[in-house]
Amino acid sequence: MAKIDVSIETDEQPVPPPKHPNTCPVCHSHYRDDELEQSLWVCAHCGHHFTMRARARIDSLVDPGSFVEESADLHSEDPLGFFDLRPYVERLAEAEMSTGLADAMVTGQAAIEGRGCELAVMDFSFMGGSMGSVVGEKFSRACDSAAEHGMPLVTVTGSGGARMQEGILALMQLPKTVCAVEDLRDAGQAMISVMAHPTTGGVLASFATLGDVLLAEPGALMSFAGPRVVESITREKLPDGFGRAEQNLRFGHVDAIVPRPELRTTLSRLLRLFDAPE
Repeated sequence: MAKIDVSIETDEQPVPPPKHPNTCPVCHSHYRDDELEQSLWVCAHCGHHFTMRARARIDSLVDPGSFVEESADLHSEDPLGFFDLRPYVERLAEAEMSTGLADAMVTGQAAIEGRGCELAVMDFSFMGGSMGSVVGEKFSRACDSAAEHGMPLVTVTGSGGARMQEGILALMQLPKTVCAVEDLRDAGQAMISVMAHPTTGGVLASFATLGDVLLAEPGALMSFAGPRVVESITREKLPDGFGRAEQNLRFGHVDAIVPRPELRTTLSRLLRLFDAPE
């Protein structure tokens, strides 16, 4: 008896399984959470820097038990009643539940190898690290605290830019943070800026690039707009490494690229330099 071929030709391909967040996107090495925590979320094979959460970043930088959080009671509101596919208030609640943070920045006082400083660390996991009214206010208060206590400010940025759900109120944080940095300088205090992947949009265009010393992590994207957006607008092929930390270093836009395991020592050395008597 002849067999009947019932197969159907189709161009559709099976959906690939989702990538595990602990799989390196460069060399595809896979890690357990504890392995990445031990290596500061850096791939042991190729050196790729995974995104690092704000509190893990703080723990990796400061002396144990020295961090005292500030402005932890600030929470974003919805003054515009913004609604896209979902209400803004729902997105905020989801971000707070998933990250355990009140917003995309954690600030406070700490010590790095015995040197006091003010810290302002962003968390990309909270709505892409976007800067809304609360992030701008927290940063401004961090500048005021650093000036009041006579200590440098260390910032670690990782952001997609201004938070679109807050519209013009988010864009107003750009000049607000710039003025806060100027007030810090008028008080005679320094700012050290560390740019992690990605630092883009309004955060790059405001306080992130105003530090007295500008550091970047390897491979960090530091561009106002991402390469895909630029290519779609200009209709031109961009060079490899466009907007990355290495290209910015060649053009003199940053002072140094510092791998994450060396960041604590580098910051300590800079803090000692700014604390040296004139």
